[in-house]
Amino acid sequence: MTAGSSSLLSTPARTVSASQAPPSRARRSIEASSAGDRAYVILTTASAACVPLLLLLIAIAIGAAAWPALRAFGFSFITSSEWDVPAGKFGAAPAIFGTVVSSIIALVIATPLALGAAIFLSEFAPRWLKQPVGFFIDLLAAIPSVVYGLWGIFVMIPLLRDHAMPFLRDTLHLGATPFFSGPAYGPSMLAAGVILAIMILPYISAVSREVLRAVPRSQREAALALGATRWETIRDAVIPNAKSGIVGGMILGLGRALGETMAVTMVIGNRAEISASLLAPGYTMASLIANEFSEATNDMHLSALMAVGAVLFLITILVNAIARWLVWSVTARGEA
Repeated sequence: MTAGSSSLLSTPARTVSASQAPPSRARRSIEASSAGDRAYVILTTASAACVPLLLLLIAIAIGAAAWPALRAFGFSFITSSEWDVPAGKFGAAPAIFGTVVSSIIALVIATPLALGAAIFLSEFAPRWLKQPVGFFIDLLAAIPSVVYGLWGIFVMIPLLRDHAMPFLRDTLHLGATPFFSGPAYGPSMLAAGVILAIMILPYISAVSREVLRAVPRSQREAALALGATRWETIRDAVIPNAKSGIVGGMILGLGRALGETMAVTMVIGNRAEISASLLAPGYTMASLIANEFSEATNDMHLSALMAVGAVLFLITILVNAIARWLVWSVTARGEA
């Protein structure tokens, strides 16, 4: 047998040996990549599931702690104005009233400023100015609330007490109305509303900027082609298309204002009474919890504070859910 024939006979053996060899490096790489993808999907899914699970656990814990007070007082817990710890009588109406009123004041003050800043940055500001101004507005959200509170005590309250409140009450003669009557204490519902307005302004401005940018460029071009001025284009074409998102930003700011604690506690005066005057001290649900939680000495007092927290938790969740839905509806329409 020649060398050539032995070479031919050995070829099938090498072929069979190659077919029985372990997977190639490329196949091993694909399998490893597939296993890594599966592990990544499992890890991200578990991480995403932790968020609603954590929210559910918080709701269960607060609800269980609040149940004794809610069962004992029923719906009168929300409508009653009496908060008498020694007598064991608890009513959250003044705190709910103060939370709603201070948040509405904050929205009335912050919304025009935030919307004006958003329109300027998205429509008029030159490119070199947009980023610095937007950065400084967003920086307001990074300041700790206790710093806002200290600034409110030493700077804002003296200005309100000595200048703004007398001007509103006496110079503009608004003291004849129940909303600006009475002495100017300084710590008041108005002070809480002003400090909240400064704190929620960056949130409303940021959301409004995004939804204004999401309005299709064709809307602006069509209005300008029909002869509209720059302001008419913004008023009649841009803002109507972004209206839902702007409202969503306002509601998002409202949700931020509802839960603010330290800054409001330091400037609102902390008096559990319902007063029509914005110059009078007040209370909010968050400040009530912050002031009394460490001093709660019996189970019913602690449960009443947890019930206040449960009401605040429910309101905040609903407000933020509505805001997110409105913002999503506008951005989805802009991308479509």
